[in-house]
Amino acid sequence: MKKIVILILFAMVAKGILGQTVLDSLGIIKLSPDLEKIIEAEKQSNVWKLNAKSNPLTNNYDLKYHRLEWMIDPAVDSIKGCITSYFMPMNNGFNQINFDCSNALVIDSVRFHGAMISYLQLPNGLLQITLPITLPATILDSVSVYYEGIPSSTGFGSFEQTTHNGVPVLWTLSEPYGAQDWWPCKNSLLDKIDSIDVLVTTPQIYRVASNGLLVEENLIGSNSKVYHWKHRHPIATYLIGIAVTNYSFYSDYVPFGTDSFEVLNYVYPENDSLARTQTPDIINVIKIYDSLIVPYPFRDEKYGHAQFSWGGGMEHQTMSFVTRFDNGLIAHECAHQWFGDAVTCGSWEDIWLNEGFAVFMESLTEKYLFPDIWKGLMKRNCTYVCSVPNGSVWVDDTTSVSRIFSGRLTYTKGSLLLRMLQWKLGDSLFFQGLRNYQNDPLLKYNFAHTKDLQRNLEQTSGLQLDNFFQQWFYGQGFPSYHIKWKQNNSTVSLTIDQTTSDKSVAFYEMPLPIEFRGKDRDTIIVFNHTFSGQAFTANLDFFVEEVIFDPDSWIISSNNIIYHTPQITIFPNPFTDNFSLYIQGLNTDGDVTITILDLLGNRIWNRTGTAHELTETNVPPIASGLYFLKITCNEFSLVRKLVKD
Repeated sequence: MKKIVILILFAMVAKGILGQTVLDSLGIIKLSPDLEKIIEAEKQSNVWKLNAKSNPLTNNYDLKYHRLEWMIDPAVDSIKGCITSYFMPMNNGFNQINFDCSNALVIDSVRFHGAMISYLQLPNGLLQITLPITLPATILDSVSVYYEGIPSSTGFGSFEQTTHNGVPVLWTLSEPYGAQDWWPCKNSLLDKIDSIDVLVTTPQIYRVASNGLLVEENLIGSNSKVYHWKHRHPIATYLIGIAVTNYSFYSDYVPFGTDSFEVLNYVYPENDSLARTQTPDIINVIKIYDSLIVPYPFRDEKYGHAQFSWGGGMEHQTMSFVTRFDNGLIAHECAHQWFGDAVTCGSWEDIWLNEGFAVFMESLTEKYLFPDIWKGLMKRNCTYVCSVPNGSVWVDDTTSVSRIFSGRLTYTKGSLLLRMLQWKLGDSLFFQGLRNYQNDPLLKYNFAHTKDLQRNLEQTSGLQLDNFFQQWFYGQGFPSYHIKWKQNNSTVSLTIDQTTSDKSVAFYEMPLPIEFRGKDRDTIIVFNHTFSGQAFTANLDFFVEEVIFDPDSWIISSNNIIYHTPQITIFPNPFTDNFSLYIQGLNTDGDVTITILDLLGNRIWNRTGTAHELTETNVPPIASGLYFLKITCNEFSLVRKLVKD
């Protein structure tokens, strides 16, 4: 793994961390209130997306550029604007272009090559524009739509006008398909816009937050200002956003090589003092993400925060909208800039590529900055995932918003799935695989599916991961391990059995870390477990007093049991009539049962007592032949051959 050098330039307070799971008053593992709020807000905002279809009438052209010009007064719930769209037809004979557009918006005119042209605004939310000429394929052209209106607000607030501390504020949140509520657009998870310019005119007492770089702010007359934001990276329609109010603003800076890049913070004035103590946390968060994955994907522009009046956060590209600035929320939303914005999940079945990654990346900030609490967090996350015996990371029911945004499966189990891949591949290959995934020319600033992540990890590591993804991603539930061990001089012998909580997976393959502890020594050995009942041996130069399975919680598992099988000596063997059977090494608490069985498994004789009572046992006469002696207790069970002369 690439060595990480992190300069802690300031103290980060632990109370600001988003612990993904917590204990309630009864000691039951559940999601932390902060993560619950994020998940619940994302559930509600995406309810609408389940019933939305990609409009087939907008799939015959490739959007290249938008010039988005708006007039906004946050004191007034309305919008006026002009959207200029540069597009490239995919087929010859192109003479009609369609946009998704709410009927609450009134189209004033449409212009093509400077001339007004005809259009239809259909009841189904479609703006249909007829071009005066027929365009050939792959030739760039443009059209401008002038409109105004009072936008409707679907999802969880696609266009919201409200107040903070008595001051007007207006903000947008278009995820999943709310952009068409406030501007004529192409709502699609198939086509990203190559670049955009956002120009917002507003009363000069306000500021405008948006995507990319603020390249100009100019006075217009005596009362208005125009803010010009420029973004030159591909962007999904739902990741375009604006927020307008009387923001105070300041910048933090993230070191990058011999230079730095800006984190721009737009904050409600009443929260300015507190925010300035919290937003610098993002510096170390981004440094960790940069070191482990790839440099921040929009570093030539900026990262930023804009405060808004929603229940959580929204990862608008290059400028996350957040309600507050605690470490957990800003780390979660920032992680989406890599996993969700630069590379966006291409289906609901693969939503974990956004949300599982965001939780996984956020947990890494705790590992490196707060290691004392991180280990406990990993154990709690595993316990939470295993609190129900079934459920897969793969979303098998995309009609259910609760299933898609399951805190246990999509978020937490998704993050632990990535952690298991890290364990299986090793740090160096795993993080190199993630870097290759981010830099994959088919995926960079584009859409991805789970198979794309698998492909990059396989190409990087040389491992075949079909079984892993079939068992751990598509399969439901988790394994439980029963480990029997004993030591004879320097040789430790183990037998590892496995049961599964759900019948969808008969067996989970995984390299298993097991720690052996002695009086003043300890070591961890990894055993490649490929079938239940598999036996292993290891040579150790110290006496083992304790065996611990998966001490660092790499593996999703629960209800694991470790049995210590002592080195037991039985004599005489062979034996004759009227003999005393001696059993040495039977050091265990509780009752022990010894049973003599014939070759068919029929019980010939048995006795129950304490280990001390059974050290010497009189056995009644039995016929000559081969028998089995079975010793059973709470800690182990073993069978040995006995021969009667």
